[in-house]
Amino acid sequence: MVRDKEIASKTAELLLQIKAIKLQPQDPFTWASGLRSPIYCDNRITLSYPPIRNFLREHLADTVEDQWGKPDVIAGVATGAIGIGMLVADYLNLPFIYVRPEPKKHGRQNQIEGHLEKGSSVVVIEDLISTGKSSLNAVEALKNAGAQVKGMAALFSYGFEDTVKRFKDLSFDLYTLSDYEQLITKANQMGYLNEEEARLLSSWRKDPANWNQALIS
Repeated sequence: MVRDKEIASKTAELLLQIKAIKLQPQDPFTWASGLRSPIYCDNRITLSYPPIRNFLREHLADTVEDQWGKPDVIAGVATGAIGIGMLVADYLNLPFIYVRPEPKKHGRQNQIEGHLEKGSSVVVIEDLISTGKSSLNAVEALKNAGAQVKGMAALFSYGFEDTVKRFKDLSFDLYTLSDYEQLITKANQMGYLNEEEARLLSSWRKDPANWNQALIS
């Protein structure tokens, strides 16, 4: 859930300004999964803009402390959240680790990179929540390593119904700086969308798979 609507609106504005989020409802992107989408999000672009990355770092850090107190460790989800996760850990003066999608095939075959003591309290940082599967996979890996995972803070979420349900069913706390609803509102205010484009974007979020099929047909 979004913790603060004012911060959510400002975050959406910044992501749109630097094209970390692109909206193309009339010319959809194709995701790796094959899904066609009117939106593409690459929050790693924020790392190239110091004032923006500092804004995001500070508000993610505030979210961590306000919701869970100061954990023992900050964990980023590879690869997208490694950069912003390190910034948050540095801001809070905490150790940082990151979690791969799966263990390496060579060397020490680590899935978790960095030093993690069993029993340590951990907050996970994500750059983007889509289906939530990779995010929750990282949480599972941390728990299997003996960590006490307190929750997750992310820059942005699409807010898919299945994803929201997945987190809710696990009773796992997720807070985001901004989300899809705030993004569309801000994009309208900034003149990025006409009425038809806003309608297409809203319908996609409700049922992305069927929206995709309808578009192709």
